[in-house]
Amino acid sequence: MIEVTVRDEVAVITLARPDKLNALTAAMRADLAAIVREHGRSGRGVVVTGTGRAFSAGEDLHEAAGRSLVGEVELFHDMTRAVLESRVPVVAAVNGLAVGGAAEWTLCFDARIGVGATEYFFPENHLGLSVSNAASLLLPRLVGGGRALRLVLDSARLDAADALAAGLLDELVAPEALVDTAVARARHWSEPGAATAVHLALLRPPAAEVERAFAAETAAAEQVEASGIAQAGMTRFIESRRPGQR
Repeated sequence: MIEVTVRDEVAVITLARPDKLNALTAAMRADLAAIVREHGRSGRGVVVTGTGRAFSAGEDLHEAAGRSLVGEVELFHDMTRAVLESRVPVVAAVNGLAVGGAAEWTLCFDARIGVGATEYFFPENHLGLSVSNAASLLLPRLVGGGRALRLVLDSARLDAADALAAGLLDELVAPEALVDTAVARARHWSEPGAATAVHLALLRPPAAEVERAFAAETAAAEQVEASGIAQAGMTRFIESRRPGQR
Protein backbone atom coordinates (compact mmCIF):
# COMPACT_ATOMS: atom_id res chain seq x y z
CA MET A 1 0.00 0.00 0.00
CA ILE A 2 3.09 2.22 0.00
CA GLU A 3 5.47 2.32 -2.96
CA VAL A 4 8.96 3.84 -2.83
CA THR A 5 11.12 4.72 -5.81
CA VAL A 6 14.22 6.88 -6.05
CA ARG A 7 14.27 9.45 -8.85
CA ASP A 8 17.34 11.63 -9.36
CA GLU A 9 18.41 11.03 -5.74
CA VAL A 10 14.95 11.97 -4.45
CA ALA A 11 12.80 9.32 -2.73
CA VAL A 12 9.24 9.33 -4.08
CA ILE A 13 6.82 7.76 -1.59
CA THR A 14 3.47 6.91 -3.16
CA LEU A 15 0.35 5.99 -1.19
CA ALA A 16 -1.09 3.14 -3.26
CA ARG A 17 -4.48 2.19 -1.86
CA PRO A 18 -6.71 4.01 -4.37
CA ASP A 19 -9.78 1.82 -3.78
CA LYS A 20 -9.87 3.24 -0.23
CA LEU A 21 -8.78 6.76 -1.25
CA ASN A 22 -5.37 5.93 0.26
CA ALA A 23 -6.85 5.90 3.78
CA LEU A 24 -4.07 5.28 6.28
CA THR A 25 -4.19 2.17 8.42
CA ALA A 26 -2.18 2.06 11.63
CA ALA A 27 0.44 -0.11 9.93
CA MET A 28 0.73 2.33 7.03
CA ARG A 29 1.29 5.24 9.41
CA ALA A 30 4.05 3.37 11.23
CA ASP A 31 5.62 2.43 7.89
CA LEU A 32 5.46 6.00 6.59
CA ALA A 33 7.33 7.31 9.62
CA ALA A 34 10.00 4.64 9.17
CA ILE A 35 10.33 5.25 5.41
CA VAL A 36 10.64 9.03 5.81
CA ARG A 37 13.30 8.52 8.49
CA GLU A 38 15.24 6.13 6.26
CA HIS A 39 15.27 8.43 3.24
CA GLY A 40 15.47 11.66 5.20
CA ARG A 41 19.04 10.95 6.27
CA SER A 42 20.62 11.05 2.80
CA GLY A 43 19.94 11.79 -0.84
CA ARG A 44 18.51 15.04 -2.15
CA GLY A 45 14.93 15.00 -0.88
CA VAL A 46 11.68 13.17 -0.19
CA VAL A 47 8.40 13.55 -2.10
CA VAL A 48 5.08 12.11 -0.90
CA THR A 49 2.11 11.69 -3.25
CA GLY A 50 -0.93 9.49 -3.78
CA THR A 51 -2.56 7.40 -6.48
CA GLY A 52 -6.02 7.84 -7.92
CA ARG A 53 -8.22 10.78 -7.00
CA ALA A 54 -6.95 11.24 -3.45
CA PHE A 55 -3.70 12.13 -1.78
CA SER A 56 -5.14 10.41 1.27
CA ALA A 57 -8.51 10.22 3.01
CA GLY A 58 -6.65 10.35 6.32
CA GLU A 59 -7.18 7.86 9.11
CA ASP A 60 -8.94 4.64 8.11
CA LEU A 61 -11.93 5.13 10.40
CA HIS A 62 -13.30 1.65 9.66
CA GLU A 63 -10.13 0.18 11.16
CA ALA A 64 -9.90 2.77 13.95
CA ALA A 65 -13.43 2.27 15.31
CA GLY A 66 -13.15 0.65 18.71
CA ARG A 67 -9.41 1.26 19.01
CA SER A 68 -7.67 3.72 21.32
CA LEU A 69 -7.92 7.18 19.76
CA VAL A 70 -4.80 8.23 21.65
CA GLY A 71 -2.76 5.48 20.02
CA GLU A 72 -4.10 6.43 16.60
CA VAL A 73 -3.21 10.10 17.10
CA GLU A 74 0.28 9.30 18.32
CA LEU A 75 0.97 7.35 15.12
CA PHE A 76 0.16 10.52 13.19
CA HIS A 77 2.42 12.52 15.49
CA ASP A 78 5.36 10.28 14.71
CA MET A 79 4.80 10.78 10.97
CA THR A 80 5.16 14.52 11.50
CA ARG A 81 8.14 14.04 13.81
CA ALA A 82 9.87 11.97 11.10
CA VAL A 83 9.45 14.75 8.52
CA LEU A 84 10.75 17.44 10.85
CA GLU A 85 13.78 15.31 11.75
CA SER A 86 14.79 14.83 8.10
CA ARG A 87 18.00 16.42 6.84
CA VAL A 88 16.63 16.84 3.30
CA PRO A 89 13.65 18.80 1.93
CA VAL A 90 10.30 17.00 2.16
CA VAL A 91 7.68 17.99 -0.44
CA ALA A 92 4.01 17.01 -0.64
CA ALA A 93 2.74 16.42 -4.18
CA VAL A 94 -0.96 16.70 -3.31
CA ASN A 95 -2.60 15.00 -6.27
CA GLY A 96 -6.19 15.11 -5.01
CA LEU A 97 -8.27 15.02 -1.85
CA ALA A 98 -6.34 15.39 1.43
CA VAL A 99 -8.47 14.74 4.52
CA GLY A 100 -8.02 15.03 8.27
CA GLY A 101 -4.76 13.61 9.57
CA ALA A 102 -3.33 13.32 6.05
CA ALA A 103 -4.09 16.97 5.30
CA GLU A 104 -2.59 17.92 8.66
CA TRP A 105 0.52 15.83 7.97
CA THR A 106 1.35 17.99 4.96
CA LEU A 107 1.44 21.10 7.16
CA CYS A 108 4.93 20.17 8.38
CA PHE A 109 6.32 19.62 4.86
CA ASP A 110 8.77 22.11 3.40
CA ALA A 111 6.51 22.66 0.37
CA ARG A 112 3.04 21.60 -0.75
CA ILE A 113 2.39 21.50 -4.49
CA GLY A 114 -1.10 20.85 -5.83
CA VAL A 115 -3.14 20.43 -9.01
CA GLY A 116 -6.60 21.55 -10.04
CA ALA A 117 -8.14 18.48 -8.38
CA THR A 118 -6.47 19.10 -5.01
CA GLU A 119 -8.79 19.62 -2.05
CA TYR A 120 -8.13 20.07 1.66
CA PHE A 121 -10.78 18.83 4.11
CA PHE A 122 -10.63 19.13 7.90
CA PRO A 123 -13.69 17.15 9.13
CA GLU A 124 -12.64 16.42 12.71
CA ASN A 125 -14.68 18.99 14.63
CA HIS A 126 -18.06 17.86 13.30
CA LEU A 127 -17.06 14.21 13.75
CA GLY A 128 -16.24 14.74 17.42
CA LEU A 129 -12.56 14.09 16.78
CA SER A 130 -9.54 16.29 17.50
CA VAL A 131 -6.75 17.48 15.23
CA SER A 132 -3.31 15.88 15.23
CA ASN A 133 0.14 16.19 13.63
CA ALA A 134 0.85 19.39 15.62
CA ALA A 135 -1.83 21.07 13.49
CA SER A 136 -2.67 23.27 16.48
CA LEU A 137 0.76 24.85 15.97
CA LEU A 138 1.39 24.41 12.26
CA LEU A 139 -1.97 25.44 10.79
CA PRO A 140 -1.94 28.92 12.40
CA ARG A 141 1.72 29.24 11.38
CA LEU A 142 0.71 28.75 7.73
CA VAL A 143 -2.64 30.50 7.44
CA GLY A 144 -2.91 32.73 10.54
CA GLY A 145 -4.63 32.08 13.84
CA GLY A 146 -8.08 33.40 12.99
CA ARG A 147 -8.31 31.54 9.70
CA ALA A 148 -6.99 28.34 11.29
CA LEU A 149 -9.71 28.49 13.94
CA ARG A 150 -12.42 28.92 11.28
CA LEU A 151 -11.07 26.10 9.11
CA VAL A 152 -11.15 23.67 12.03
CA LEU A 153 -14.46 24.74 13.59
CA ASP A 154 -16.19 24.85 10.19
CA SER A 155 -14.83 21.41 9.25
CA ALA A 156 -13.88 23.28 6.11
CA ARG A 157 -13.35 21.80 2.65
CA LEU A 158 -11.24 23.94 0.32
CA ASP A 159 -10.71 23.51 -3.39
CA ALA A 160 -7.29 24.03 -4.95
CA ALA A 161 -7.69 27.75 -5.58
CA ASP A 162 -8.89 28.42 -2.04
CA ALA A 163 -6.14 26.24 -0.56
CA LEU A 164 -3.57 28.21 -2.54
CA ALA A 165 -5.04 31.54 -1.45
CA ALA A 166 -5.11 30.40 2.19
CA GLY A 167 -1.46 29.34 2.16
CA LEU A 168 -2.06 25.61 2.43
CA LEU A 169 -0.54 25.15 -1.04
CA ASP A 170 2.56 26.89 -2.37
CA GLU A 171 1.78 26.45 -6.07
CA LEU A 172 -0.47 24.69 -8.57
CA VAL A 173 0.84 22.78 -11.59
CA ALA A 174 -0.56 20.54 -14.31
CA PRO A 175 -1.30 17.00 -13.05
CA GLU A 176 1.23 15.42 -15.38
CA ALA A 177 3.95 17.73 -14.01
CA LEU A 178 3.17 17.28 -10.32
CA VAL A 179 5.74 14.72 -9.20
CA ASP A 180 8.41 16.05 -11.57
CA THR A 181 7.94 19.54 -10.14
CA ALA A 182 8.16 18.23 -6.57
CA VAL A 183 11.31 16.27 -7.34
CA ALA A 184 12.87 19.28 -9.07
CA ARG A 185 12.04 21.52 -6.10
CA ALA A 186 13.72 19.16 -3.65
CA ARG A 187 16.79 18.81 -5.89
CA HIS A 188 17.07 22.58 -6.36
CA TRP A 189 16.99 23.15 -2.62
CA SER A 190 19.66 20.54 -1.96
CA GLU A 191 22.32 21.23 -4.57
CA PRO A 192 25.74 19.76 -3.70
CA GLY A 193 27.54 22.11 -1.35
CA ALA A 194 24.34 23.79 -0.14
CA ALA A 195 23.77 24.34 3.60
CA THR A 196 20.30 22.84 3.31
CA ALA A 197 20.30 20.67 6.45
CA VAL A 198 21.38 23.63 8.59
CA HIS A 199 18.64 25.89 7.23
CA LEU A 200 15.96 23.24 7.55
CA ALA A 201 16.86 22.93 11.23
CA LEU A 202 16.79 26.71 11.66
CA LEU A 203 13.58 27.49 9.79
CA ARG A 204 11.33 24.56 10.62
CA PRO A 205 9.24 24.89 13.80
CA PRO A 206 11.36 24.30 16.93
CA ALA A 207 11.17 20.70 18.13
CA ALA A 208 10.23 21.74 21.68
CA GLU A 209 7.20 23.69 20.39
CA VAL A 210 6.13 20.78 18.20
CA GLU A 211 6.38 18.34 21.10
CA ARG A 212 4.26 20.64 23.28
CA ALA A 213 1.64 20.68 20.52
CA PHE A 214 1.76 16.88 20.32
CA ALA A 215 1.20 16.64 24.07
CA ALA A 216 -1.74 19.05 23.96
CA GLU A 217 -3.31 17.20 21.03
CA THR A 218 -2.88 13.85 22.78
CA ALA A 219 -4.65 15.31 25.81
CA ALA A 220 -7.43 16.56 23.53
CA ALA A 221 -7.77 13.08 22.01
CA GLU A 222 -8.08 11.62 25.51
CA GLN A 223 -10.82 14.14 26.28
CA VAL A 224 -12.98 13.47 23.20
CA GLU A 225 -12.48 9.73 23.64
CA ALA A 226 -13.50 9.81 27.30
CA SER A 227 -16.57 11.91 26.52
CA GLY A 228 -17.82 9.41 23.94
CA ILE A 229 -18.20 11.95 21.14
CA ALA A 230 -15.27 10.51 19.16
CA GLN A 231 -16.68 6.99 19.00
CA ALA A 232 -20.14 8.33 18.22
CA GLY A 233 -18.73 10.42 15.36
CA MET A 234 -16.83 7.49 13.86
CA THR A 235 -19.94 5.34 14.11
CA ARG A 236 -22.00 8.00 12.30
CA PHE A 237 -19.36 8.20 9.58
CA ILE A 238 -19.22 4.42 9.08
CA GLU A 239 -23.01 4.06 9.02
CA SER A 240 -23.32 6.91 6.52
CA ARG A 241 -21.07 4.93 4.12
CA ARG A 242 -23.14 1.74 4.21
CA PRO A 243 -25.03 0.74 1.02
CA GLY A 244 -28.37 2.48 0.79
CA GLN A 245 -27.35 5.34 3.09
CA ARG A 246 -27.09 8.92 1.87
